[in-house]
Amino acid sequence: MRLPALATAVAGVLLMGAAAPDDDPYTWMEEIEGARALDWAKAENARSLPQLQNDPRYAGLYADALKIATAKDRIPGVTFSGDGSLQDYWQDAEHVRGVWRKTSVESYRSGSPDWKTVLDMDALAKAENANWVWKGADCLQPEDRLCLVSLSNGGKDAVEVREFDTTTGQFVEGGFRLPENKHRFDWIDKDTLLLVTEWNKGDVTTSGYPFIAKLLKRGQPLSQARQVFAGQKTDGGYGVQSIVLRDADGKVQAVMIQRPLDTFNAEYYLLVGDRPLRLDLPKKSSVQGYLDGRVIVSLEEDWTAKGMKEGDLVDFDLAALKSKPGDLKPSLVLRPTLSQSVEQVATTRGRLVIALLDNVKGQVLSYRRNGGAWTSETLDLPKDSTINIVSAADADDRLILSVSSYLTPSSQWLADASGGKPAQLRTLPARFDASKSVTEQHWATSKDGTKVPYFVVRGKDVKFDGTNPTLLYAYGGFLVSQTPAYAATVGKLWLEKGGVYVVANIRGGGEFGPRWHNAGLKLKRMAVYDDFFAVSEDLIARKITNPKKLGIMGGSNGGLLMGVALTKRPELYNAVVIQVPLFDMIGYDHIGAGSSWIGEYGDPKVPEERAMLMSYSPYLNLARGKPYPRVFIETSTKDDRVHPAHARKAAARLKEYGYDYLYYENIDGGHAAAANLNERAVRQALEYTYLMQQLMD
Repeated sequence: MRLPALATAVAGVLLMGAAAPDDDPYTWMEEIEGARALDWAKAENARSLPQLQNDPRYAGLYADALKIATAKDRIPGVTFSGDGSLQDYWQDAEHVRGVWRKTSVESYRSGSPDWKTVLDMDALAKAENANWVWKGADCLQPEDRLCLVSLSNGGKDAVEVREFDTTTGQFVEGGFRLPENKHRFDWIDKDTLLLVTEWNKGDVTTSGYPFIAKLLKRGQPLSQARQVFAGQKTDGGYGVQSIVLRDADGKVQAVMIQRPLDTFNAEYYLLVGDRPLRLDLPKKSSVQGYLDGRVIVSLEEDWTAKGMKEGDLVDFDLAALKSKPGDLKPSLVLRPTLSQSVEQVATTRGRLVIALLDNVKGQVLSYRRNGGAWTSETLDLPKDSTINIVSAADADDRLILSVSSYLTPSSQWLADASGGKPAQLRTLPARFDASKSVTEQHWATSKDGTKVPYFVVRGKDVKFDGTNPTLLYAYGGFLVSQTPAYAATVGKLWLEKGGVYVVANIRGGGEFGPRWHNAGLKLKRMAVYDDFFAVSEDLIARKITNPKKLGIMGGSNGGLLMGVALTKRPELYNAVVIQVPLFDMIGYDHIGAGSSWIGEYGDPKVPEERAMLMSYSPYLNLARGKPYPRVFIETSTKDDRVHPAHARKAAARLKEYGYDYLYYENIDGGHAAAANLNERAVRQALEYTYLMQQLMD
């Protein structure tokens, strides 16, 4: 059980106004905690924060954001535990860092559950004088008594791991303990871990992820672990990953190794003793689970030799896979239509459960294998919503599901995948007045003729005169779908103030499966940005807004999108919120974990791909004398994934060129940009104060 934690021109030709990548005066900002870089960041905070926090609206926005974040009537994110209980990780005003807790199903259904604390992170952080951030717990099935708890210092991806006994509520004396690193691990049995880590200094890929897998026995020092697999230092992606397939009773049926070649291409191996055997799987595929002797795999590319297509969900007989790993024979489980995408796959004791998107609206299908064929039924759940599989039981066929839409408060459901009508467990109280608002789905036409959907959440009385303050959000990458979700903070801090909220389902995401994602990879990257500009222009053409009233927001890969929008089409926007961004796309592969994303953006060392990266790299394309609006750039010192240097260098270049801008660097927070609920509320209040200044004043 896993308890969840809360990229053409001629190569080498520079664009007009851009500084040569080899002549970068701000490389010193790439030292995350360098004294010069931190002093610069603190000075920028001291300059920027008063411009927002002294705004009379800030205090109210902060109070509203904090109230939503710490509300005790939020829906607990409960998941099934192996002992039949429910568990969740809870944060509120009294538990700012959070508490891991359990209750029985019956107690939870009563509406007033009797919670038992398993681990109090606030108490632990205080006792150890440490800035611990919860990063989840991996527990040994089926009992889920022994767990490996991951603790992050300030929100970094790198974690310290300690073995914890949920029965005694104590860390196991002399138990498994791993020093801070980007570990990958799985339980084999109670005395054995399959561990991928930085065994010796430098045993990581160029992007900083481990690539050597070893079996570690209880009580063994790391130096004595037995190696069973090694990738290569030049491998891309996120490091070697183990995959342990268990049946519903927790018995190990197979152990596999995934060796990533880049962000999306990987090799799969079956581990037989200490011997890895290469599996005949497409490089763009994902092992999703195991059920009744079948291995479930999703395909992100065509498998022409086997008659399978990009987006298919297939299965294999495990016994046949073991006997002929180089000659796999897939069977089709599900082939999505052009409007569909497989979002999630889960297994219960006897069912395969699939969360599906159809034109960005959710449904859940329950499959069972009967007479050698799969049959399915659709669960009776609310329509026109986002439906997520939160947890699937091993002991039976029960599911916990979440149902959400932009204006309807999120609800939690208990369902039986084997039949019967799902029961609603909880409904989130309304956080804002949605009675005067409406949600619409529109389609914009991109530069190449592709139809791109987007959602508009607006007041029913909105006048289509082009004067509405409008916030457009998008991501557009890594197969990540942007689906309707209850907009509690957006509703309170933006919609109630008269704003319009828009989410664009641009290419690069997963809304229509792998084909939608693949259409924006590497040399095809401009399609992502063309889609975003098409949605922006459609909002203006529909007279929902105008460029002086249109603001945009995006984080991480979405932060890169914001930078491209700023440098390519600044005349379209008057506010740009750039969160934990990528910005230097010529140097990204050597900053932080950047080289792990070469499969998404391309390789700056490959001439054709470098030319594409140069054509849109925001850092390279910032220029003097452009109509840039005052932008707001946010990052975190502790972000060891994207790295704060991207945001720092963007701000420094804007300052060099004489532009007005705001910059906020949270000293903690990791890639999420906030280490606790208070920091999250501060960030949200800053963002919406800025948006009001730019779009409402």
